[in-house]
Amino acid sequence: MLYRLSADLIVVLHFGFVLFVLLGGLLLIKWPRFVWVHLPAAAWGTFVEFSGWICPLTPLENWLREQAGDAGYAGDFIAQYLSAILYPEDLARKVQVILGILVLSINLTIYSRLWWTDRL
Repeated sequence: MLYRLSADLIVVLHFGFVLFVLLGGLLLIKWPRFVWVHLPAAAWGTFVEFSGWICPLTPLENWLREQAGDAGYAGDFIAQYLSAILYPEDLARKVQVILGILVLSINLTIYSRLWWTDRL
């Protein structure tokens, strides 16, 4: 029970981190010094997508699920929870690159807007 609950908590944290990577730059409108937290997170998220690596939270979640007697899954968090809903399995790597471009584009737009309005 504790392992399953922990795995579910990891999923929630992982999803929150993905949202933070994607849209966390908007927090800089109110808290510009938050750039030192968001920029490394956005860089990490972009790197993971472009490199095809798997975030360390994914193997942790799988291990917790296995300890709880559940089945783990192959691949990464994006492929398991997000891409599977939107895209067929055979496009997983292409989807990762597209998501990396999306993360990079959204954050470059936010940061450049903040830069030009002297909020950073």
